[in-house]
Amino acid sequence: MIDKPRVRPLEAMPVKQDGQTLVLLRDPSRIAPEPILIGAGAYFLVTLFDGTRSLLDLQAEFTRRFGDILQSEDLRSFIEALDQGYFLDSPRYHARVAEIRAEFARAPARPAALAGLAYEADPARLRAEIVSYFARPGAPGAVPTPHSNGAALSGIIAPHIDPRRGGAAYAHAYGELLTRERPELIVILGTSHYGLGPELFTATRKDYVTPLGTVATDRAFVERLASRYREGDLFAQEILHRDEHSIEFQAVFLAWALGTAGYQIVPILVGSFHEMVLTGETPAFNTRIRAFIDALQDELTAERRQVLILAGVDFAHVGRKFGDSFTADEKVAAWVKSEDLALIENIKRGDPEGFFADIARDRDARKICGLAPMYTQLELLRGHNARLLMHDIAMEPQTESAVSFASLAID
Repeated sequence: MIDKPRVRPLEAMPVKQDGQTLVLLRDPSRIAPEPILIGAGAYFLVTLFDGTRSLLDLQAEFTRRFGDILQSEDLRSFIEALDQGYFLDSPRYHARVAEIRAEFARAPARPAALAGLAYEADPARLRAEIVSYFARPGAPGAVPTPHSNGAALSGIIAPHIDPRRGGAAYAHAYGELLTRERPELIVILGTSHYGLGPELFTATRKDYVTPLGTVATDRAFVERLASRYREGDLFAQEILHRDEHSIEFQAVFLAWALGTAGYQIVPILVGSFHEMVLTGETPAFNTRIRAFIDALQDELTAERRQVLILAGVDFAHVGRKFGDSFTADEKVAAWVKSEDLALIENIKRGDPEGFFADIARDRDARKICGLAPMYTQLELLRGHNARLLMHDIAMEPQTESAVSFASLAID
């Protein structure tokens, strides 16, 4: 029995049911495969599960908060249920992580984790779904006829919000790709939402499977990059690729736009730079970040293939779902749009220092979850001009929250 329970990082969302406000606990890493719905008292306990409080401490705090006595048997049953579901940081959870790591290591490729959930799993239906995004409000309209008359792009910024909410922005990004010279090597920098350790950059050797075919990873490039990068281990947290959607969605749209032949990808997840936001340290002066950027730049400089650097990112995350004390309403949306567009001016002129300084100015008040991948991309493409294709905000009235995202083309 766990005597001092510690809860793992989870998403907590309020849910209205039968006139009551309950809390849905969900594990975005999917190690806990099923969400759990709990009441206010149970959620209060979960907020106290920090690994320092004994069962007696928890009972005492519960009584002070609610005036009721929490029976030891009920508390133990609740803790056991959470542990059985892998919501607690416990020996059972760590054993499950070890099993998942071993399963992923044995897999010949990275499966399509969200096919049938965030997008259609059937190839024909998926193609039709993506085409439908072009007809949405604010989208480009008709799907461009693929051609290579336009000059090659150096980079793209595309969303990683679920395609059914961000479809028009995806259409802008990948419609632009259809009209340009085809890339032969695509470095995908995705937001790592579920980091398990100190590594800031995580690669995989595995190909990405999509319903439209398998997008091949350039294993030789990844191995050379790992050898060059001496300040970290690119494969220490490779398991993060198993469920991370920020690269998966890009692989799906690449398979739609380019097919699965004639190019390879380099999938890299980028962890949080939030510590540097708080200290004001420019990321390029961080030893690990500088070493990675230099290693990747050296590999790209030696490339003879046409290279595209693609960032799968979103922008602001505001409202109660994301820990704010305010509701994301139309006034908040107007603030988010104004601040995002000011931030994007730094991207448009290829200015990584200005980009980071803009976010650090208010200590990342909007919680830009694409900060790290976009900063890395800007360092690699310093001085390149970008063009804003679309900016949008997905409002979530049910959680009183909002997420913003954008598409940009970088020449």
